Amino acid sequence: MNSFSTGNLELIPIEAGRFLLDGGAMFGVVPKTLWSRQIPADEKNRITMAMRCLLVKSKASGKTYLIDNGSGDKFNEKMAKIYGLDYEHSSLLNSLKKAGVKPEEITDMVFSHLHFDHCGGTTRYNENGNLEEVFPNATYHVNKRHWETANNPNAREKASFFDENINPIKESGRLNLVDDFHSFEEGFDTLPMDGHTVGQQLPVFSGNGHTIVYAADLLPTFAHVPLPWVMGYDMAPVQTLTEKEEFLKKAARENWFIFLEHDSDHEVITIKEENGKFSTGDSLKLAEIS
Repeated sequence: MNSFSTGNLELIPIEAGRFLLDGGAMFGVVPKTLWSRQIPADEKNRITMAMRCLLVKSKASGKTYLIDNGSGDKFNEKMAKIYGLDYEHSSLLNSLKKAGVKPEEITDMVFSHLHFDHCGGTTRYNENGNLEEVFPNATYHVNKRHWETANNPNAREKASFFDENINPIKESGRLNLVDDFHSFEEGFDTLPMDGHTVGQQLPVFSGNGHTIVYAADLLPTFAHVPLPWVMGYDMAPVQTLTEKEEFLKKAARENWFIFLEHDSDHEVITIKEENGKFSTGDSLKLAEIS
C-alpha cells in the first residue's frame, strides 16, 4: 500500500476522483502560453484536477481521520458535464475500501475548507432522493473563521459553497469549530492561510525528522510553486502571495514534503529555492519518502 508512517500516525492517500476546471481561472494573470506548458488544457480550456484526500490512522489516540473528501456525486447531469467529473479513475468510497476502512469507521473529518470539491463527499442522495451522511460517526472539524465565511459568503465566493454540503454538517450535532493553529494530537497540527479563502487550514504532520504538509489550495498543483502563479479563484491574491513566500521559504529550508490535493500527476513534491525563486524539487509518492 502507498502509505507513510510518521510518529504514531499512518498517512494513506485517498483518491476521490478527477474533475476539470478552467485553466485560466486556475492560473489567474499567468498567460496560457506559460501555464499550458506545465499542464495542458482540453479543447474547452479545462485542465485535469485530482481530488486527493488523506486518511490518517493514529496509534496513539485510536482515531481515524479523513482530510477532505472530494466533490461527492450529488451533481446533476449538466453540472457533472461542466466539471467533467470522472469517478471511473477513482472514487472516495472505493479508495477507502482499498485502504480497508469503512465510512462509519472514520472518527474525524478534518476540512481544509468548505468549497464544494473539498467537502461534497460528506453527503449523498439515498434511494429515496434524500440527503444522508456518508460518515455518520465522524466529528466535523472546521476552522472557526472559515465557518463564518462559508455561512456568510461574499457574492464572488458564494458559488463555491453548496447548501447541500454545508447544511448537513451544521445540522449533524457533531460540528467542532477550531481556532487557528489547532493541534489535533501530537504530530498533527494545522497552519491557517487566508489568501484563497478566510480560515483555510493546512494539516501538518511531523515526526521522525519529517514534515508533511497537506497543501490544499495554497498550492493546488506543482505548477503553482512559482510565487506569481496564483489562482484566479483566490479571494485575496496579494495575501496568497505573501503567505506562499513565507511557506515556500520554510519548506525549502526545512525540506518539507508537500502533499498535493489537486495535481493529477504529482502526489508529493519538495521545494527548491535559488536566488529568491522557488521551483519543484523531487516528485514522489507518499510511500517513497525517506
